[in-house]
Amino acid sequence: MKKFAVILSGCGVFDGAEIHEATLTMLAIKKQGAEYEIFAPDIPQHHVINHITGEEMNEIRNVLVESARIARGNIKDLKEYNPSDFDALIFPGGFGAAKNLCDFAFKGPDCTINDDVVNAIQKTAEQHKPIGALCISPVFMAKIFRDVEVTIGQDAGTAEAIEKMGATHKQTDHGEVIVDEKNLVFTTPCYMLDANILQIAKGASNIVEAMMERM
Repeated sequence: MKKFAVILSGCGVFDGAEIHEATLTMLAIKKQGAEYEIFAPDIPQHHVINHITGEEMNEIRNVLVESARIARGNIKDLKEYNPSDFDALIFPGGFGAAKNLCDFAFKGPDCTINDDVVNAIQKTAEQHKPIGALCISPVFMAKIFRDVEVTIGQDAGTAEAIEKMGATHKQTDHGEVIVDEKNLVFTTPCYMLDANILQIAKGASNIVEAMMERM
C-alpha cells in the first residue's frame, strides 16, 4: 500500500496549517487507497493569532504540539522523516507554511526555509518520489528547485515573487494541478483562491490522485 508523509505547520489558517486543507488531504489519501503519517518540525511558532479578531496574542506555542491537534496526537518530529519509508511527501497550506516552515510571509523572494523542511524535500527528490504542495506551500518548491513549474492560483504578487526565485508560475483555477514532470512536483491553489470547502476537497483529491499516478 502506498504511503504519504503529510507535513503540517501548526493548527489554524492564520498562524499554522490550514485545517480544511490538511484534513481533506488526509481524507483524499485514504479514499484513494493509500496511508499517511503526519510530521511537523519541533520549533516555536512565529506568533499566535486570535482567529476571531485577527489580532496577535501574547502567547508562545510550538509547531509540533499545535500540529498534533490535527493529527490527534499521532505525529512525529520532522527530523525523524525518512523518505525511504514513504512513496510521497505533501504539504498542506495555511499561513504557518509561510511563517513557521519558512519566512516567505515576511521576506518574500528573499525567504529562508526551515532546515528540516529543506532536508525532507531534497532527500525525497533524490529518491525521485512525488512531492505535493497546496495553497502557499509551492513557495518552498520555487526556492529549492531550479526552473520548477508551480501554481498558487491567480495572486499576482505571490506569482511575481515565485518568478523572482527562478520558478515558472502557471495560473490556475479551482481544483487544477500543475505537474512539473522533471522534479515530480505537484501543486494546486486551494485557499490561495477565494474557495469553499467543496473546492478545497476537489483540489486535495486531484493532487493526491495525480501524485499516485506517478508512484
